[in-house]
Amino acid sequence: MISERDSETTFDEDSQPNDEELDSRQPGVESEQAQTNRGTEESRETLRKDCSWQVKANDQHFYEQPQFKRTILLCFKKSKYAGNAIKTYKYNPITFLPLNLFEQFKRAANFYFLVLLILQAIPQISTLSWYTTLVPLLLVLGITAVKDLVDDIARHKMDNEVNNRTCEVIRDGRFKNTKWKDIKVGDIIRLKKNTFVPADILLLSSSEPNSLCYVETAELDGETNLKFKMALEVTDKYLQEESLIECEEPNNRLDKFTGTLFWRNTSYALDADKILLRGCKIRNTDFCHGVVVFAGADTKIMKNSGKTKFKRTKIDSLMNYMVYTIFLVLILLSAGLAIGHTYWEQQIGNSSWYLYDAEDYSPPYRGFLNFWGYIIVLNTMVPISLYVSVEVIRLGQSYFINWDLQMYYSEKDTAAKARTTTLNEQLGQIHYIFSDKTGTLTQNIMTFKKCCINGQRYGKSQQVDFSWNTYADGKFLFYDHYLIEQIKSRKDPEIQKFFLLLAICHTVMVDVSDGQINYQAASPDEGALVTAARNFGYVFLSRTQNTITISEMGIEKTYDVLAILDFNSDRKRMSVIVRDCNGNIRLYCKGADTVIYERLHPRNVKREATEEALDVFANETLRTLCLCYKDISDDEFEAWNKKFMEASVATTNRDEALDKVYEEIEKNLILLGATAIEDKLQDGVPETISKLSKADIKIWVLTGDKKETAENIGFSCDLLTDETTICYGEDISALLQTRLENQRNRAGSSTHSSLRMNEPFFQGSRDRALIITGSWLNEILLEKKKKKKKLKLKFPRTAEEKQKQIEKRRKAEAYKEQQQKNFVDLACECKAVICCRVTPKQKAMVVELVKKYKKAITLAIGDGANDVNMIKTAHIGVGISGQEGMQAVMSSDYSFGQFRYLQRLLLVHGRWSYIRMCKFLRYFFYKNFAFTLVHIWYSFFNGFSAQTAYEDWFITLYNVLYSSLPVLLVGLFDQDVSDKLSLRFPRLYVLGQKDLLFNYKKFFLSLLHGAITSLIIFFIPYGAYLQTMGQDGEAPSDYQSFAITAASSLVFVVNLQIGLDTSYWTFVNAFSVFGSIAIYFGITFDLHSAGIHVLFPSAFQFTGTAPNALRQPYLWLTMALTIAVCLLPVVAQRFLSMTIWPSESDRIQKNRKKYMAEEEQWKRRQSAFRRGVSSRRSAYAFSHQRGYADLIASGRSIRKKRAPLDAVLGKCCHGS
Repeated sequence: MISERDSETTFDEDSQPNDEELDSRQPGVESEQAQTNRGTEESRETLRKDCSWQVKANDQHFYEQPQFKRTILLCFKKSKYAGNAIKTYKYNPITFLPLNLFEQFKRAANFYFLVLLILQAIPQISTLSWYTTLVPLLLVLGITAVKDLVDDIARHKMDNEVNNRTCEVIRDGRFKNTKWKDIKVGDIIRLKKNTFVPADILLLSSSEPNSLCYVETAELDGETNLKFKMALEVTDKYLQEESLIECEEPNNRLDKFTGTLFWRNTSYALDADKILLRGCKIRNTDFCHGVVVFAGADTKIMKNSGKTKFKRTKIDSLMNYMVYTIFLVLILLSAGLAIGHTYWEQQIGNSSWYLYDAEDYSPPYRGFLNFWGYIIVLNTMVPISLYVSVEVIRLGQSYFINWDLQMYYSEKDTAAKARTTTLNEQLGQIHYIFSDKTGTLTQNIMTFKKCCINGQRYGKSQQVDFSWNTYADGKFLFYDHYLIEQIKSRKDPEIQKFFLLLAICHTVMVDVSDGQINYQAASPDEGALVTAARNFGYVFLSRTQNTITISEMGIEKTYDVLAILDFNSDRKRMSVIVRDCNGNIRLYCKGADTVIYERLHPRNVKREATEEALDVFANETLRTLCLCYKDISDDEFEAWNKKFMEASVATTNRDEALDKVYEEIEKNLILLGATAIEDKLQDGVPETISKLSKADIKIWVLTGDKKETAENIGFSCDLLTDETTICYGEDISALLQTRLENQRNRAGSSTHSSLRMNEPFFQGSRDRALIITGSWLNEILLEKKKKKKKLKLKFPRTAEEKQKQIEKRRKAEAYKEQQQKNFVDLACECKAVICCRVTPKQKAMVVELVKKYKKAITLAIGDGANDVNMIKTAHIGVGISGQEGMQAVMSSDYSFGQFRYLQRLLLVHGRWSYIRMCKFLRYFFYKNFAFTLVHIWYSFFNGFSAQTAYEDWFITLYNVLYSSLPVLLVGLFDQDVSDKLSLRFPRLYVLGQKDLLFNYKKFFLSLLHGAITSLIIFFIPYGAYLQTMGQDGEAPSDYQSFAITAASSLVFVVNLQIGLDTSYWTFVNAFSVFGSIAIYFGITFDLHSAGIHVLFPSAFQFTGTAPNALRQPYLWLTMALTIAVCLLPVVAQRFLSMTIWPSESDRIQKNRKKYMAEEEQWKRRQSAFRRGVSSRRSAYAFSHQRGYADLIASGRSIRKKRAPLDAVLGKCCHGS
């Protein structure tokens, strides 16, 4: 269904509205429309071949045609049009048990224990009872199944909530409430104000003038400023039930749409300005109508969400490899012991009549049986309880994150949430953070902070009281009384012109509801400027197609708008030409200082003073904007207006023609001053970035915003500083090309050359930052959009030609991979990277490249649906929950309310989780090796007969009761330093990045430690029992007494060992250590009692062993010696290590009291927002698209009453 191009995307710098549509109200429309139709038929002939997606409004029978079916299995066919229901759950009541068990048995350890259970049921090879494996296996499977069930029920609830939302859909000629999941492609739906769009729909009409519709895209991109969509004029007038839409196949391009509407032998071009995407919210529009084009999984937002990937931690992967290593060791040991048994049978067993078991098996066959016997006996080397213990620890750590009050955002009543329980320790190993900008680093709230008028700076004084202004909004704050006095006195005409310009020169729409004025701006910056003018007494009240009404200090004035010269990314400015009531014509202009200063009149007196103010504002990383004006004579305007009208109706290169005409009038401007706007960062962003940088974490910002804005935020949040050398994409293209050519030239040369190719790109140790755009990234990484080739008749190629083609493709792929690797290497040499104007797919691609070529652990953080793909691609995804919607949160692994909580999530919870998990795993492997390897030493004394050294019930309960609780509590509660010290010393985090606490070296050390402990536990009691006599004259050296002595020594050693490994002692830890020992003795005495033996004689054979053996003082002395020999070397090693070679955490822990005293002495003061000290010039950010100028000029924004579609439908039905 989805063509090859669906996986591609385009990356234009700007998305422009359709000029033909905007100018549709001008004279000569009919003739132009006819010409356009003929041109469209010819120019779209090729396009129509590609546009295989056909939609017919309100005709479900249309989609039942054979060409719209696709084969899914054998002869079963399904419609290629997806339903609108979404599905994120994995199980249903029927599939849960089989699917869940299948998934669990895909885990090697679980499958191994299932096989082991089957082997234990074979009496010839089993020396252990079946329940020793069944009980732990059922426990593991049950706990994991319950956790999966709870997670899936939550997914079901979330899906049901979305799928059961309702909207009005035409059914049988009338609008009826219908659930989202029942909406189909082709349905005509009605949406009301403040409702979400359920699918990708083509806008047909709305209650607004000429079918204008305002939408909020916060769910998609995190931006809360409104955007507008416009329907075709023909769909605005008529209900197109018989119309046919041909368009592109479903794809992930959020800002692109290509299609054609066919109606009454006429075709109409469709673009993205006429499409409402799923996830948008209808604003300031009472109702609108549309036809569903893409539904459910085919919608653009779902196409951008990417596949949900199963995420596993680095420790998980390492743990699995270690389990495989243990499997291998187990097989080799079992094989060796089986060979030993074969040899023993040949030499001793056959000649020992008292060992005859009535089975005439040959020694090799007995050895073969014993191989499986040892696989069963030594199975505890692969601890099944390891996995369930890990799950319990992760679950507990997730709850600690959820319960952390220091990550609770009270303003939005949002707590931190660990949405997965499998990735906690990976939070302590992050190398790279990929962050969105809008809504993640910033609040997306623009505030008018300062200004410079006629060379005089304002904005540093006491707070102003705006109560004198009836139009003041009450939220606006400004700090300079002198400016208010100047405005009220009306003595300075420059100040009046300054604020009049702010009130007139814009494309803001006004909406009055309940007597309140509300502004709708194409960008938050423009809204902030108009709001500022309103509070200073120059209030924008209303506009029509040709006029704008302003209240100037309480006096209403209406100006004729003669022309609006709109903004685009090349012009970086906008102008408006107005005529006042006296007939004077004036041009007002605002824009970036770089373009305004080029167009100023040579005799601007305040040029230098304003430039100095701009530098001051830029040093404070405020977004600056220059304001200027120009008086125009009637004759000059008439001559220019003639050229302007000609350019406005140009059929080719209209934008270029208009820009040229704009240039003619925008010169010799008179400078009024400059504004300074603050793009508010979220609280604590600079401090968070600073601490994360000290923890050796590199931060990349990936944003769809323009370059100047992203760079500005980089300075605001301390990602960029005055010492940072900034490299732009264009600057390093040559560097990458040179490196690539050198690599190709040196291919196959000496090792010395290959070493030289790995030299760093930059010399010296200066801090560098890289700032690149999406289009540059696409070009440099050779990710250009593939064009669909036309079908050509070709003769079959020879084998040689095919081989050449394959070789050519292989070289191209190798070239592309090398270029990508070079880019990643270069970017990773920089302290920070900012990628601007990138699409959701590119964000994910950048993350994937770093994962692929750096093998580094990545974290992505964002707040909008455009971040979902990136969040799913990174090892860990974090969603910011708040006003920007829940799409990112629903796809994330962790979520919270503010970016600043990221430092606590990583430096405290992540680091602690990593340390705890590493300590847990090292100890777990140690205690199981110490426990299991005793069987091997015992084999040398029992003819390698696969007999166990312990009682069966001790083997069953060792990992479940006797040694599990203390290590679980260490995995949950242990901490080397406090949370405050973890945040104060970010360098402690580096341990996790370098994998220093758990790796193969640590694993083999645990194995060695366990082996030595097992040797001591076996041979000291063995030596002590040789030729020994008890107090009662009996020898206590029987097998059962020996088993009790070894088991008791083991329980003491492993529980006291975890005590030595514990850094953070609490009552609970102490209780668990001594409680586990007490539980062991309590249960052992019960299991060895005569009463239980009478009830179950075959299951309990150690009758009276513990009471008899443990009353011998000699046995207690033996255990004391065993414990001392095991633990004293460990105590000595720890003491020397902390004294002579202390780690950084040891040093901090040693001085913790001093640090805590220092913290109490320091006065807690609000961390002032430290502005940058760079001499750079900050840039003003207009809208990413064109503003509303064309819309205003077309007259389509003038509000008029419109009849609801019900009435139209009613008349149609009545008439028929």
